[in-house]
Order: sequence, then structure tokens, then C-alpha cells
Amino acid sequence: MRLKLLGAGGGRLGSLVELGRSESGALALPGCLLYTQTGAAPHLTHDTLREVRGVPGVAHVALPALAEIHDVLEEYKEGAAKFMGLPDAVLYCSLHDPVTPCPSGYNTNKMVSLWGSSGRMEMTASKFMDIQRAIQPDWFQCISDGDTISGEAGRKRAKKSVDRSLSFLDICLQLQEKSPELQGSVMFGAIEGGDILEERLRSARETAKRPVGGFLLDGFQGSAMAKETKLKLISSVTAELPEDKPRIIHGVGKPDEVLECIERGVDIFESFFPFQVTERGCALVFSYNCHPDPEATVLTKNGIQDLKKNGAQEDQEEVSKADPEITPFEISLKDKKYHDDFGPLLEGCSCYCCQRHTRAYVHHLLVTNELLAGVLLMMHNFQHYFGFFSAIRDALRDSKLDQLKELVFRQALQGAANVTLRQ
Repeated sequence: MRLKLLGAGGGRLGSLVELGRSESGALALPGCLLYTQTGAAPHLTHDTLREVRGVPGVAHVALPALAEIHDVLEEYKEGAAKFMGLPDAVLYCSLHDPVTPCPSGYNTNKMVSLWGSSGRMEMTASKFMDIQRAIQPDWFQCISDGDTISGEAGRKRAKKSVDRSLSFLDICLQLQEKSPELQGSVMFGAIEGGDILEERLRSARETAKRPVGGFLLDGFQGSAMAKETKLKLISSVTAELPEDKPRIIHGVGKPDEVLECIERGVDIFESFFPFQVTERGCALVFSYNCHPDPEATVLTKNGIQDLKKNGAQEDQEEVSKADPEITPFEISLKDKKYHDDFGPLLEGCSCYCCQRHTRAYVHHLLVTNELLAGVLLMMHNFQHYFGFFSAIRDALRDSKLDQLKELVFRQALQGAANVTLRQ
């Protein structure tokens, strides 16, 4: 794996090349991973995924699901990628699934708790590496103690998270050296430390001294940490990391948050956000085209104009109350106002769903609980999200990241203002 940076201002524009065992894979930066559940994109078969444009070259799979079939993978001997029908994929294995809650308080000095469909699994560094040998990933997150995101972790707990994670890292690096199955795998060291700046910096400096292939900024999931604190910590941490190794962040997916992290030196994100949007019965409709008239683009493309038509504000208010997780970047197709809306999910979108179906049809599928609703929404939401990252790279290349950020933030603020007005 080799990182090539082009040195664009405002972010790290470039690419990761020579990926995978064949060294033929690549990932454009800033970029995202393909979120999967045990190797399959949610709601999609391999065939339907091929209809989605811009699919990233690295598939993301979480350890808990694979840990539950450790004995099967060990007997199979050819690695998880081939086992899951992805023999040519570059596979990144994270410690946790970004959409699965991880109860706090179960980690110790010797083990970390993982949560899967069968409940809690206790994972020592040795057991962790045994499972990685069976998985044979191209990249993997080293086991770490990231249990500091509840907002209640103090300085002492933050220090403990760093000490434990460094200890785990040293053990795993030693075991990797002795593992023929992992000689082609790249280990990402986790930067821990909660919201304590001194511990974050210590974690970054000490991890950077180890022979890791990249860095994971962990513990920034959720909303427990204040936004200002989070951004300050990310800036401080990335300033301590070497320029020639990639930085992944977990738990950040909303478009405005992604842009803020890219400005602060983060390279790679997960793509769980489109999945969460799909699970809510929603479609991403935010604009990322730097249009000469950004106000018009925002109003027409993120559905805000629709709120002012046909007295639909009351309907949207009911939807927002029903699911407070809905963001300003999406519309809920469960809303009854779409039952006779024969336009595409997003005007101008080239995805399979928008080219063939209407909002009214997807609304019908949702209210009748048809499985096809998830398939069509996932195809749209993935393609729109992957297109967003392509637009970020174009903006960096053309020195227009500020315009893109203004466009996205205006949509976020407009959406928040509508919610406030309704309240």
C-alpha cells in the first residue's frame, strides 16, 4: 500500500494505490469505504451493487459477525473475502459495526468486548489475532479500548484507554510478525484518549512510533462529545501524524461533518450513513454541485420547497416527530404527501431508482412493507453518497472546497431552521 498526495489546499487530495494482495487496488482520497454486513452491501446482491456507480474499491466489514464464524473461516483457510464471494475485493476489518450500539463498561486491561448477534464476546489480543489470521484481511483495525464516548469518561479513564490500546498494539504487532497469513495485511493503529487533549496527543505520538500502516481516529462516534471539542481534537491529532500514512475516522458520516474532518486532515470515512438513511425510509437529496446560484440549488434539490407546497408542513412535522434522527440532507418517502408525486427521488440523479421509478412508487413500497423499497433506496443513497465524495475531490482539485462547504452547510442550516420554526 502506498499513499500518493497531490498537496491540494484545504484537504489531502490523492489516492491509495497498490492495495490488496495483488497490489492492483486503489482508493481515491478523500474517500469512503463500502459499508457491508458480513461482506454484503445491505439490501443488495452483488448484481444490484454493480448497478451503483462510484462504488469504493475497499469493502468494510465488522469483526463481530466474522468472529462468530471464526471456526468456519479457520477450516476454510482461504480468507473471508473469498468465503463471502468477494475474491477480488480489498477488505478492511474494523473492531465494531458503526451502526451497532456497544454497551459501555465491559473492557479490561486484558480484553475488549465485542457485541454480535449472539451477545457479548470477550476478545484478548491473542484471540483477536487468531481471528484475523482466519479472516486474512487486507487492512484491519488493531484491537483497542475505545470505550470513552459516553461523555462520562474522565482523565483517568482516558489515560487507561491509551495505555491499554498501546499495550494491545504492541502484542498484535509481535504476533503479526510471526503470522504468515498476515504478512500482506496492513494494521491500522487506533488513536484513543476520549476528550482529553493530552491523552489524544500521547496516543498519536506513541502510535506513530510503531510500524503501523495507517491510523484510526476512534472515539468520535455519536453526539456525546461537543462539536468544538471534537474538531479541536481531530486537528491536534492529525498534526502529530506522519503525512505518508492514511487516516481513517469511525462514526462520522453526515455531509457537513465529513467536510469539517477533511479540512482537518482526515482521509477515509465509512459509508454507514446511507444505510441509516435507507433504514429510515428516506432518500438523500442534498446538493453537492457548486452551482452559480446555490440558494436555488438548495431549495429545489433538498426538498425544502416541497414543505411550502400543498400545506405539507404539518405532514413533515409528523414525520420528524416520528423519527428525530432524520437529517436536513434527506426526505422521508413514508410521508403521505408523496403518494401522488410522480417525480424521481432526486431531479437529475442518474441512479437506477431515479431513472426508472418515482417517489410515489417508493412511497407505496414503504407503506406496504415491500423489500424492494430497501433495495431501491439503498441503490440511490449509496450512489448519491459516493458521488458526494467525488464532488469533494473535484472541489479540492479546483480549489472550490469553500464553495462546496458553504452549499452543504446552507442546506444543514436551512433544514434546522425549518425544524425550529415547526417547533
